[in-house]
Amino acid sequence: MTIQSILRHKGSDVFSVGPGEDATSIAQSLAQHRIGAALVRDQDGAVLGIVSERDIVRAVAREGTSALARTARDLMTADLVTAAPATSVAEALAIMTNHRCRHLPVMDHGRLAGMVSIGDLVKARIAQAEEEAESLRAFVTAA
Repeated sequence: MTIQSILRHKGSDVFSVGPGEDATSIAQSLAQHRIGAALVRDQDGAVLGIVSERDIVRAVAREGTSALARTARDLMTADLVTAAPATSVAEALAIMTNHRCRHLPVMDHGRLAGMVSIGDLVKARIAQAEEEAESLRAFVTAA
C-alpha cells in the first residue's frame, strides 16, 4: 500500500497557515480542525515549513506566554521531511520513526499532493493486516 492510496481515500486538502500568523491563532485553528499540525505556506502557495502543536508547546515551555505572539515563521520547522505518493506505508512509518515526526507532507515533483499523519499510516497498516488475515482465513477454509 502506498501514500497515494491513502490520499485517494483521505483527500489531498491540507490545512495551511501564513508565515505571519501568531501561535495563539494557529493553536485555535489546530484545535478547531482537530489536527496536530499545519503547513506554513506563502501567498503563492509555496510550502515554507510545518508548525505543530509540539512546536507551540515547546516555545511556551521555553518562553512562557510571550511565545503565543510568535509567528508561524518563528515556530515552524523549515527543513521538511517529506514523502512521495509512491512511498510505501512501511517506508513512511520508518521515515516518521527515524525523524521523530508525526506528519509527512506529500510532494509530487515539487508540488504539494497532500499530507499524511501517523494516524493515517497506522490505520492503513491495520486495514492491510485485516485484509491479509481475511485472505488467509478464506484460503484455509477453502483448502
